[in-house]
Amino acid sequence: MAVLAGLVFLAMLVSMAAGQMTIPFDHVLRVLGEAAGLGTVPAPAEETAVVWNIRLPRTLVGLLVGGGLALAGATLQGIFQNPLADPGMLGVSAGASVGAVLAIATGAAGAALYALPLFAVCGALGAIALTIALSMRRGGHIPVLTLLLAGVVVSMLLAAVTAAVLTAVNEQKMQAYLFWTVGGLDYRRWAHVLLALPPFLVCAALLLLFSRQLNILSLGETEARALGMRVTAWRVGLLVLASCLTASGVAVSGNIGFVGLVVPHAMRMLVGPDHRRLLPASMLAGAAFLVLCDSLGRVLGPSEIRVGIMTAFVGTPYFLYLLRKQNK
Repeated sequence: MAVLAGLVFLAMLVSMAAGQMTIPFDHVLRVLGEAAGLGTVPAPAEETAVVWNIRLPRTLVGLLVGGGLALAGATLQGIFQNPLADPGMLGVSAGASVGAVLAIATGAAGAALYALPLFAVCGALGAIALTIALSMRRGGHIPVLTLLLAGVVVSMLLAAVTAAVLTAVNEQKMQAYLFWTVGGLDYRRWAHVLLALPPFLVCAALLLLFSRQLNILSLGETEARALGMRVTAWRVGLLVLASCLTASGVAVSGNIGFVGLVVPHAMRMLVGPDHRRLLPASMLAGAAFLVLCDSLGRVLGPSEIRVGIMTAFVGTPYFLYLLRKQNK
């Protein structure tokens, strides 16, 4: 955990130093020290403005989104007992996309900063509610396989709704939606940090608090019931928390894939399957991973490569490796 915490701090320094204007690490530390009132030597005014107003909010949003997606992915993989589970598998991302395209199509996204994130969160929560309703049997029983299949069906339905809405919008709104679906941290400001921070703190704290229950749930439904657990209630509760965490991240950054798939699986190989260690390790590693991918995308080419593209470049080979390993 100490190594992962150090990696997160290093990723923050790299993110605030890298870009079109390269800022030395010691100048970044000066800016942070001055803001914390430590009496350090002031950095140049231009560098202070870039770090404080542009790069620090962007970095904090990246930490919140990356940590939240990885924590949600680790939770879902424990619930479904499947290392290939992903936060978008229950229709959460598809629901957020529907909300986003409705905000853009109605013009609400251009009228208020919080409109698009609010629409996206409502769409994501509506999607998970529909998935749970379709998969729940009499007596409140929710089979895992039925839940997964319901998630696939809901995702396909919502994708069709998104496509139908897009056919009715003009080219400018179409470009705005496509730009959002790629996923990115550019133009993130302190308002986005304040938007993502409260749901992250609440959902992450509850998931970490319920790690013991997730350990029992990951044993399987029969074993969990034998130990006296109310399986359906805990499964629905953990699914809602993971979905809210995913929705809050998608709302401020757009769709960013593979973080919730790659990071928890890698951490499971390092710290083991005990969720009391796996959840915080995944959260820290996911935060560092997303911020480093964003920093890499800013320095690789003449123009910025969005972080959603960078995570896909990194995550796709690893996903294929997992599939091949599982087949063997």
